Amino acid sequence: MSDDPRPRPQYGEYATPEQQRAATRQPEPEPAAPVDPPHPPTAPATTVAARPTRMADRIITVALLAYGLVTVIGAIPQLVDFTSFAKTWMEVAGVDGEFTNTAQGALWGGVGATVFAVGWVLTAGLSWWSLAKGRASWWIPLVGAIVTFVIVSVCLAIPIFGDPGLVRGLALGS
Repeated sequence: MSDDPRPRPQYGEYATPEQQRAATRQPEPEPAAPVDPPHPPTAPATTVAARPTRMADRIITVALLAYGLVTVIGAIPQLVDFTSFAKTWMEVAGVDGEFTNTAQGALWGGVGATVFAVGWVLTAGLSWWSLAKGRASWWIPLVGAIVTFVIVSVCLAIPIFGDPGLVRGLALGS
């Protein structure tokens, strides 16, 4: 037994690559060229063509806008004839009485019809702009409809609840 824990190398197993090349008299290898030359850093693709298309978003957005347009076109004639609208509302609400606030009703009915039309046009314009930018747009018609409906509801509540006949009918019905 010897003091050396390892046996002596017979075929250069323990030699480094440099020692092996020196023993076989081979030249030093050339350093390998990088496979890809370094490129300057580039920003992520931001062009519309590089973004994935959102076909479902487009379909939903256009469908909601179409539904909103049909709703607005159907609501405008009802709001312009506000006396008939108020009478129908009172029947549905179960209020006995007759709508007598016709002058204020005509004014606020016209304001409500205008708000409906302008609200739809603004919502449609914002939706198309967002679609052109490639952004998710399905939520814009929903938010536009909610905001427009709240404003129109306030416009319609003013003449309805300003009518003494309606207030009397509500007081008697309670």
